Amino acid sequence: MSRVYNFSAGPSVLPESVLQQAAAEMMDYQGSGQSVMEMSHRSKVYDAIIKSCEALLREVMGIPDNYKVLFLQGGASSQFAMVPLNLMNGSGSADYVITGQWASKAQKEAARYGDARIVASSKDKTFTYIPELDPSTFNPEADYFHICMNNTIYGTRYTALPETGKVPLVADVSSCILSEPIDVSRFGVLYAGAQKNMAPAGLTVVIIREDLIGHARDMTPTMFNYQTHADADSMFNTPPCWSIYICKLVLEWLKNDIGGLENMKKINEEKAALLYDFLDSSSLFKGTVVKKDRSLMNIPFVTGNEEMDARFVKEAAAAGFVNLKGHRTVGGMRASIYNAMPVEGVKKLVEFMREFEKNA
Repeated sequence: MSRVYNFSAGPSVLPESVLQQAAAEMMDYQGSGQSVMEMSHRSKVYDAIIKSCEALLREVMGIPDNYKVLFLQGGASSQFAMVPLNLMNGSGSADYVITGQWASKAQKEAARYGDARIVASSKDKTFTYIPELDPSTFNPEADYFHICMNNTIYGTRYTALPETGKVPLVADVSSCILSEPIDVSRFGVLYAGAQKNMAPAGLTVVIIREDLIGHARDMTPTMFNYQTHADADSMFNTPPCWSIYICKLVLEWLKNDIGGLENMKKINEEKAALLYDFLDSSSLFKGTVVKKDRSLMNIPFVTGNEEMDARFVKEAAAAGFVNLKGHRTVGGMRASIYNAMPVEGVKKLVEFMREFEKNA
């Protein structure tokens, strides 16, 4: 059968060349006579894979030398606890901006360990915008300042970072990592679940400034202490070996086939413009997000009629455009157009939407 165009918010589409290489190496990775799925994580062969993955991530993202890269498990959701357990140990307070479900969950988890203060929220308009931030309202003594940089469910993103001064900026970048260049030095911690733009589910990547490691409170479980994983080079226990291997292949694709994050950003902007331009001109479909805050990765839209939405999702799936149903908390539709979604896929989706509109 032919491959569908997969607009899932995660786990999401992977580059076809990566899947093909993984398939070719499934039974025998580079003459080792074994699959990456079954080799010892302590072997020399796997040691080269994980070290290559880290080196490529550092190169592609321009990660400074004073930052550690940690390959962990537990999803981005585990970081909702790991961040406060490791960082909220000075003033015992942190600032949070609530721009959707994941930022809200992060704040609620952090409130178990200290004063997780809500600085601003866009809940009043169903998270359809990024709130304007006033630095005078920030706590200058906060242990960190937390944002969710791209909001997968609601389709918003930060186009400008908050100025937090000496307070470390912490960001959940699960659904936008590797989609465009990012100045890592602006952050104390970046964390991401890999299943949207990096690799299959199972891998969580944490990029943390070294001076923020080593301050975990005594009650912190060993596996939730950043020091544990930094000291062991992400090998304290068995890492998510296969996901790290695929991440390495994705990074090779980004570097060698795409030409880096500047080029990736241009492609992503082209894809997003194709769909947003159609939505802005359509008489049936409309986007749900304030224009200045629109995500490049996740594009929610509606017809205004639930029955029509359901019909569109069903007919789109039959035509090979799958996983377009919006998140259960908001309804409508959502097209997630991560790095691996080709421009052709978005063009064909727009063509289908145009025909659907004519026949509606």
